Parts: sequence; C-alpha cells; structure tokens
Amino acid sequence: KLFFTDYGNVAKVERCDMDGMNRTWIVDSNIEQPTALALDLVNKYVYWVDIYLDNLEVVDYQGRKRHTVMRGRQVRHLCGIAVFENYLYAVNSDNFSILRIDRYNGSDVQSLANLENAKEIRVYQKRTQTAARSHACEADADGVPGGCAHLCLLGGTYKWRTCRCRTGFVLGSDGRSCK
Repeated sequence: KLFFTDYGNVAKVERCDMDGMNRTWIVDSNIEQPTALALDLVNKYVYWVDIYLDNLEVVDYQGRKRHTVMRGRQVRHLCGIAVFENYLYAVNSDNFSILRIDRYNGSDVQSLANLENAKEIRVYQKRTQTAARSHACEADADGVPGGCAHLCLLGGTYKWRTCRCRTGFVLGSDGRSCK
C-alpha cells in the first residue's frame, strides 16, 4: 500500500495500492493541513502531523482507533517524522533539531541533535524491513521487471501487477509494451 496526505479542497490522509487503484480515504474529518506522515509497519498504524491544528495524531490502516499523541505549538514546526519501537523521531523545522517523542502519549520529548537544514528523517533498521518474497514485478528471464517495458507497479497483492509507460508513451494492447 501507498499512504499519503492531501490538503487540497478536502484535507485527508489516504491509501491506495502501489498502482494507484483502490484509493481510500482513511481520515477526512477534523483535519486541516496534514503534512509529515509515518507508518508503524508492525502494528499497522499511520501517524501524521497537522501543522494548522498543531496536532500529531495516529490512526490504524482502516481509519479506526484515532487519537491525538501530542498537540500544541511545538507540533507546528514538525516537518518529518519516523517511527521506531516506542518513539517517534521528528525534525523541528524551526531550529533543525531532531526530536524523540514517546509515541503513546507525546510525553518525554527530547532533543537529540541539530542538523542544519534537515527536513526529513528515516529510520533504517533490519527489524523495520520486511523480508522480500516472490512478487509480480520480479525481473523476467530478460531482466525486465514484471515483463513491463517501462514501469511495473504492484497491485493489491504481491501476485498482481500493472504495467505503465513513461510520459509520452501509450501502453500497448498486450498490457506490457509501450509505444
């Protein structure tokens, strides 16, 4: 799945399959300007920052179990978040500090470091990476991902894929080639 925020005409947090199909709103009320977003892949939670409402909130993948982790002026300056174990890690754009926040109740906020012009943060740790299994976009005998001429995008399951073409090209009738 792909998770993303949108604060156009209707502010929301959404999800869809990697090929763009099955687009679903998971948060569309009491939300104004969602920006930073992070996933808890193990427990299937989505965290986001609303810089207009000064809220850091969480919801499960289906849009249930919503609650506020933290609120206040300090949230307004968060521009990047990541989840690891019991904490959220965030970038404060006001002073470029890296913060560690207790993800269950927003307490115990600690500044860990300052990084000039930091905008995003990512946690790379073996336990956060799921084991890869065989999937529909694996390279075929010719080394072409999923047999697609340009782009192979996974669908709703690892067994389904959709081929797409780069800008200026049209997908052929075979569903794989680009003209």
